Amino acid sequence: MFIDIHCAQEKKYNQNAYGDSFRSRMKPEEGRVIAVLSDGLGSGIKANILSLMTATMLLRFVEEDFEITKAAEIVMNSLPVCKVRKISYATFSAVECDDDGNVHLVEEGNPDFIWMRGTEVVPVHHRIVPSKAFPERQLKIYRFQVEEGDRLVFCSDGVTQAGLGRRGPYMTGLKREGLIELLKTKLRMHKNISSTELSMFIVQSALAVYEDGLAKDDVSAGVIYFRTPRRAVIFTGAPYDQRQDAHYATNFDKFPGKKAVCGGTTATLLGRELGRKVTINAAAPAGDLPPQLLMPGVDLVTEGILTLTRALTYLENRQLGRRDPAGALTDFMLASDVIHFMVGVKLNQAHYDPRQPVDFEIRREVIRKITSVLKDKYLKKTTVQYI
Repeated sequence: MFIDIHCAQEKKYNQNAYGDSFRSRMKPEEGRVIAVLSDGLGSGIKANILSLMTATMLLRFVEEDFEITKAAEIVMNSLPVCKVRKISYATFSAVECDDDGNVHLVEEGNPDFIWMRGTEVVPVHHRIVPSKAFPERQLKIYRFQVEEGDRLVFCSDGVTQAGLGRRGPYMTGLKREGLIELLKTKLRMHKNISSTELSMFIVQSALAVYEDGLAKDDVSAGVIYFRTPRRAVIFTGAPYDQRQDAHYATNFDKFPGKKAVCGGTTATLLGRELGRKVTINAAAPAGDLPPQLLMPGVDLVTEGILTLTRALTYLENRQLGRRDPAGALTDFMLASDVIHFMVGVKLNQAHYDPRQPVDFEIRREVIRKITSVLKDKYLKKTTVQYI
């Protein structure tokens, strides 16, 4: 199974920093994923420091093969108490899972996670480990095995307490039950929805509870989706040896998954070799980038280096849902799990200019950075084939 994981967040309005912190790490050689969501006390910079410290400590412990329950106990017993509010400086949820479906999850102070199988909630037992240092704290520890298609949903209390104390149907907060009903409705309509889309839906639903749409607390929602990998290929740049154009065009056409082309010259090459017409996609928004193109049998066709560079910026800054060709390319990549890049190394005369500044990214460097951020920030599996 592929582990599709994403956390969407919104900071409290009028704050410059997120009070919640999410950290994750994929260990592909072990088929293992580790993720931590921590909610810092209060909001703003102070909460950000506290939650980031907590999430980073837990992640590093588990990443170094420290048993997750023991790591969580150490953190639980180490977090100080606010002298004014008499509560912990941070709460957390931490999960370790592998592609065989084995899950080990611990919670301290955060809302209980939700295990969805289709549109139904799967009940799961847990054991309690009380804190030795703070009698009001306790760990909830879960061990279970998921099936393909299952989802785990975890969040900060900015989701479950959305609307708390305000007039309307959510005066007592959205609560876990309200979140479950939202999930059931969404999953009935979109049974194959990705973790990225579902986590963003949860955050937007929490904000919609408020009449003004402003977050009154930091809002974070994480989703882990266990499923068959979604494969994609991105072809960019002409092959070095023009005699191999037909060979690589055929390989691209036969790829078992979604297909994208980045580069007008590349699209023209493929259209010639595959006998397909390339036209401008006038219906797609372009913004300040060259417009998208259309080619039969290809899911997305964009311009090359400019669009790739802009997509890299969107990925690095988590600027999702942008309505331009780079946004479409970003969505294409994030909707896939295993992404194969076919990168032509022939010099593109359309962009070659010795007067360009040194930091102007050449295609291979942009692809290197994109694959790095896809792996590190979005836990995607990537391969690159230079042709």
